[in-house]
Amino acid sequence: MITFDQVTVEYDGAAEPVLREVNLEVEEGELCLVVGHTGVGKSTLLGAVNGLVPHFTGGTLYGTVTVDGRSTADHPPRELADVVGVVGQDPLDGFVTDTVEEELAYAMEQLAISPAVMRKRVEETLDLLGLADLRHRALYELSGGQQQRVAIGSVLTAHPRVLVLDEPTSALDPTAAEEVLAAVTRLVHDLGVTVLLAEHRLERVVQYADRVIHLPGDGRVVSGAPADIFTTSSIAPPIVELGRAARWSPLPLSVRDARRAAAPLRTALAATPPPPVRPVPQVPGAALLTARGVTVAYRGVAAVREVDLDLRGGEITALMGRNGSGKSSLLWALQGSGPRKSGTVRVDRGSADNSRDPKSLSAAEARQLVGLVPQTPTDLLYLESVKQELDQADTESAVRKGPGPSARAILDRLAPGIDGATHPRDLSEGQKLALVLAIQLTAAPRVLLLDEPTRGLDYRAKTQLIAMVDELAAEGRSVVISTHDVEFAARAADRVVVMAEGDIVADGPTTEVIVASPVFAPQVAKILSPLPYLTVNQVVSVLPAEEAGA
Repeated sequence: MITFDQVTVEYDGAAEPVLREVNLEVEEGELCLVVGHTGVGKSTLLGAVNGLVPHFTGGTLYGTVTVDGRSTADHPPRELADVVGVVGQDPLDGFVTDTVEEELAYAMEQLAISPAVMRKRVEETLDLLGLADLRHRALYELSGGQQQRVAIGSVLTAHPRVLVLDEPTSALDPTAAEEVLAAVTRLVHDLGVTVLLAEHRLERVVQYADRVIHLPGDGRVVSGAPADIFTTSSIAPPIVELGRAARWSPLPLSVRDARRAAAPLRTALAATPPPPVRPVPQVPGAALLTARGVTVAYRGVAAVREVDLDLRGGEITALMGRNGSGKSSLLWALQGSGPRKSGTVRVDRGSADNSRDPKSLSAAEARQLVGLVPQTPTDLLYLESVKQELDQADTESAVRKGPGPSARAILDRLAPGIDGATHPRDLSEGQKLALVLAIQLTAAPRVLLLDEPTRGLDYRAKTQLIAMVDELAAEGRSVVISTHDVEFAARAADRVVVMAEGDIVADGPTTEVIVASPVFAPQVAKILSPLPYLTVNQVVSVLPAEEAGA
């Protein structure tokens, strides 16, 4: 169905090709998982399938890419639209209409599908992805996860033979992600659709993959069975890391298989209490931000309902909940830029003039007290190069030759190797996020709010992000991370707050809140339950003294 024959892709000004002499064949009805660290060329590989690379992105493509017998060199993307459906990393980039129902029908209109068939497919897709209640909603009113489901649905309605999905679950809560992946798997098994799927949250998708395409980072592509690739790959989900540590063979790829293999390990670990997830547990200090009775409403519909919340210095809080539960609305209300129907927010200024409402402060003052990184980080990027953005952040934050790190230094820790001359819009989603995070951290705000900061980040970048927020917490700051990434929350958070329908329904220590939930529990907790282990590192720290995996 898809053939890469000696494909090399070079971009103008780049020192090395992004892809180098790639030979690859993807059969009909195959689900291929594309893995690799941030910025190694996964999006380039996927873009070459429907001709976006190089027809739209620029650069030079050597060799031949053939899809269903059509060469992408001779057929631009519009001539492959009936065969290949593409969902990019940012759903908003692909929307062309105003409402959910119109967006689902748009691709079929361009393919001249009859109205009767269009109506039937729209209804099927609304039910398949749980969008029926949103059919008349404006796209800009939806949460990030809801927008992602609409983007996937708009592609599915055209019934393409090839689906290219670039991080399709990055903004979805665990339950919604499972539903979307189940729907994709059904298309593969029942209709023979070929799927190329790139995803950083491998724990969600690895069990569904027929084959893994690994990009090590030198332009090469390595392809093989999932268990074979993950045996030696530099990137792997927690279930594989646990299997390596316990020396399981073959490596399990699903929680069900891992639980069967882990029976001896659970027995061996039963008498050993797990070490703390966080090496130096943070002791929360005084409340830096106090919210009382915060209510946010849109067109009379409450998104946040009378929420009370204290954010303490030295504490990292994970804000979790299903898509549309009010997490982003709460963060914007706390930051001061978003609407607030009622309630109060007070932020400690760390000086004698007591606390202030960030809504009443100037932009410069508010940025030093409360910083926010939105779900779409490109909203904060407006200059022509990465260097200009970093220099501007240093200027606005008055960073000089002092103890505080520059924006460039922070960026190099999050995503090393980004050329300062690169235009911010040419970065991958993970690199854009790292850039915006560096810009916000330059001001060193006392309270930092991160809305889905791990979208587009690989495991290595997430570990670096954890180290950075740990440093901020150690300096007495409060960090709130809104996320659907349960593995990240298990490793990064001291406290978890769960929202549902605008209310806070759970608030407590991470180990108590996420282990008690089958939805939000990380893979290690599911595999080793009822033992209170959350991460692979906890297991590894006691494995040398045990012989469970030998």
